[in-house]
Amino acid sequence: MTQTSPTTATTQSATADPQGLARFVTALIVEDHPLFCDALAMTLRATVGISTIATAPTLELAMAEIADKAAPDAVVLDLNLPDVHGLDGLIRLRNATSAPILVVSSMADNRVISAAIHAGAAGFVPKHSQREIYISAFDAIAKGTPFVPPGYVLLPRDSETQDATGRLATLTNQQARILQLICAGKLNKQIAYDLSIAETTVKAHVTAIMRKLGVQSRTQAVLIAKETSFANVLQDLG
Repeated sequence: MTQTSPTTATTQSATADPQGLARFVTALIVEDHPLFCDALAMTLRATVGISTIATAPTLELAMAEIADKAAPDAVVLDLNLPDVHGLDGLIRLRNATSAPILVVSSMADNRVISAAIHAGAAGFVPKHSQREIYISAFDAIAKGTPFVPPGYVLLPRDSETQDATGRLATLTNQQARILQLICAGKLNKQIAYDLSIAETTVKAHVTAIMRKLGVQSRTQAVLIAKETSFANVLQDLG
């Protein structure tokens, strides 16, 4: 499907309602399917009252949007983006903004939902949910309560996955990008070319990545990254 560039409008500041709860005025939707993105934007305007919405079809464009513009009041994130792997996009966005992140995904399962919440999502809404679910999600987020959709339960943290997620969360955005390229099998020279940086800079980042992840090799770093992938989260389901 053809991707579109982010669309933006003048950013407004978040306000509070008479009860002191957060009121969402601006949002960033990170979704690579234009039709669903448009429908979601209409839903947020109609049900939540969000008036200013920016969109990005990839994580990289979302990160650029956050870096270039004032922070949105909320981020709505699809987990299945063309340039992310598992929880990588959520973790990187969590590091880039303090705005609450609502995951909206078709990968709705107790383990996926729980993994997303434990990785820092403020809530989870299955795709194609009724409008009332979006209202409930933003009401909960405004109160600072993690939102789990009706019919699902928040499972306890998985110690191994949580440990991997915690270590990955310490990476800078540039280090996370480099780790993603390492997972794709690229060598330092290729990574340097892709990111337009010196190969010595890549080597320094790789050393820092391995130190933060507590590993001794690139292969071990890849394994840590894969611990947060949904292939592993879902592997025991049937």
